[in-house]
This record gives sequence, C-alpha cells and structure tokens, in this order.
Amino acid sequence: MSKPSHMVMLRWLLWREFTLAWRRKSDVMAMLAFFVIVASVFPLGMDPDSRLLRTIAPGVVWVSALLASILGVGRLFGSDYTDGTLEQMLVTPQPLLLIVSGKILAQWLMTGIPLVVISPLLAMQFGLPAGGTRMLVVSLIAGIPILNLIGAIGASLTLGVRGGGAIVALIVLPLCVPVLVFGAGGNASLIGAVLALTLVFAPWAAASALRIAVE
Repeated sequence: MSKPSHMVMLRWLLWREFTLAWRRKSDVMAMLAFFVIVASVFPLGMDPDSRLLRTIAPGVVWVSALLASILGVGRLFGSDYTDGTLEQMLVTPQPLLLIVSGKILAQWLMTGIPLVVISPLLAMQFGLPAGGTRMLVVSLIAGIPILNLIGAIGASLTLGVRGGGAIVALIVLPLCVPVLVFGAGGNASLIGAVLALTLVFAPWAAASALRIAVE
C-alpha cells in the first residue's frame, strides 16, 4: 500500500476520532475535571509547608495524570468493538498497526495535550518555581504518550471482557510505575528512552491483541 494512502487513512482516523469525541465531549471534560480535582485535593489534606508542597508537586501531578488517563482507556477500542466498526477496519487493505497508531495519536491529541496545558496551573498551587514547572511540563509531554501507548495494550487485551475497566487498571498501573517514577523525578532522558521503546512495541502488541480478540 502506498504512502499517500496511509496518510489518507490516518487523516480519516483523526477526523473520525475528533468527531466522535466532540459528540461525547462530556467524557473528555470529566477526565480533565478528574485530573484537576485529584491534584487539587492533595494540598488541602497536607501540612501547608511550602517546601513540602514543592517537593511533592511533580509526583502529585503525575499520579493525577496517570489516573485520569486510565479513565479514557476503556473507550479507546470498546465502542468500535461493540458496534462492529473494528471488525470492518480489520478487513480494509490498510494495516491494523496504522489504525491502532492513529487511534492512539488521536487519544493523545484529545486528552494528553489538555493535561499538559492544565499542568502549569496546578503546579502554581504547590508553589513550584518556574524551572520546576518547565521540567514538569517537559516530562508530561514525553510521558503522557507512554501512558496512552501502555493503555492501548491494556484496552486491547481486555476487549470484550466483562468488567474490563477494572482489569485494564490492574494491567496498566504496574506497567506505568517506571514512567511515574522517572516523570516525578524529572528524568527526561529516561522518559525519552521509555517513549522510544513503547513507540516501537506498544502499537504492535495492541494490534496483535486486537486481532486475536476480534477473531
């Protein structure tokens, strides 16, 4: 299949995912609200020591981003599987790997970027300095795609399983612990290495699991 046809398919996937997200924009807003609420509750329940708040700020924001990302994982392939769209996609001449990658990219554009944009505002309530805020934003830019990629694996493995949402969390959370540790510690080089690995292996693993689930 030619490269232009791949780009046409990718653009169509992005357009479709954005259209569906606009129709269900309450889901995206609920995820962002969850992110803000979880990150905002921590300072209220702790000693209002400015040094302590600055120390825990990256970890709190990262934990909040991880939990918020998991909320949207179950819908990544679930609705397409339920209405038969996923099965139709499998019989198209386009590779399933491209379809999976397009849906993950759309998920990051719709949810990952808003999380990154909101994070500096949340960092302000912890009194995080400008340098720490920049480091936090950079780590989230590289780290949230990893959460989306790992989440895609969990969503594909539990496709069609009753109570799949809880099982996805059990699969995804342990796999995301290294990313959480590196992100909260501001280790951009290690996050970049993990991102490179997940970009190579996660779409392939998710596509393989989807094919097995549908067949």
